[in-house]
Amino acid sequence: MIKSMTGYGRGEAVTAGKKFIFELKAVNHRYNEVVLRLPRSLSPLEDRIRRFIQARIARGRVDGFLGVEECGEKNATVKVDKALAAAYYNAMKELQETLGIGGEIQFQQLVDLPGVVTVEEPADDVEEWWPSIQNAVEEAVDNLVRMRMVEGEQLARDLLSRSERLFYLNQSIRERSPFVVEEYRERLVARLNDYMRDGIITPDRLAAEATIFAERSSITEENVRLESHLQQLKSCLTAGESVGRKLDFLIQEMNREINTIASKANDLEISRAVVEAKSELEKIREQVQNIE
Repeated sequence: MIKSMTGYGRGEAVTAGKKFIFELKAVNHRYNEVVLRLPRSLSPLEDRIRRFIQARIARGRVDGFLGVEECGEKNATVKVDKALAAAYYNAMKELQETLGIGGEIQFQQLVDLPGVVTVEEPADDVEEWWPSIQNAVEEAVDNLVRMRMVEGEQLARDLLSRSERLFYLNQSIRERSPFVVEEYRERLVARLNDYMRDGIITPDRLAAEATIFAERSSITEENVRLESHLQQLKSCLTAGESVGRKLDFLIQEMNREINTIASKANDLEISRAVVEAKSELEKIREQVQNIE
């Protein structure tokens, strides 16, 4: 079944006191583009996450956002640099003596000095976190794909309905085509009779008129090719692969056939059917832009 290129997916996972939240948003795009925003500490995982997504998403622009929340106690450690504190103290005592300033040096003064007391967070271990992050990514991708499939089913129903309408319009054109040929033949005979009556008809002129008649009157090939393209379109809509680009090509070919029919068949009824067919084809083209 075809899939839409738009959708949203979200996944979560918890490990080592951290909660990882991964969100995906997908929109239309001609190619397969994945843009990720990760905390700097998790940047080594960017390529892995991108490959994981691209293995499941064939087409479209996908924006991924990975967030981290603390959900447990931090195992931070507090360190005191005793040597640095002593150096500060000695320097302050020396400065007092030099400047002749009295007073006691307070404990709080030493603690507040840079580097005396530091808090160290545990080192980030992205490899330890990766299995949980991968689970969050997989859950988000699954949800995204599921939404794209639901939208794809809706698109398929609409496109099948419009393709049926195009098939009906093509049939009506085929049914009208013989009458157009007959009407054109009658006009050609009348023109040739005028030439013969005026004595200006020549073999070359006759051959030229016959050629014009053959080129302009027959639209059978265009009808057959248009019907073939419509059948291929229906087959694509039930396929389980990425068919967006193939559908783009089919629409171009159908548009070419319809334009040729319009230029060949100088008939009011056919012209009306062609206008309606072009309108339906344009609506199909707009919908196909959203198919993976």
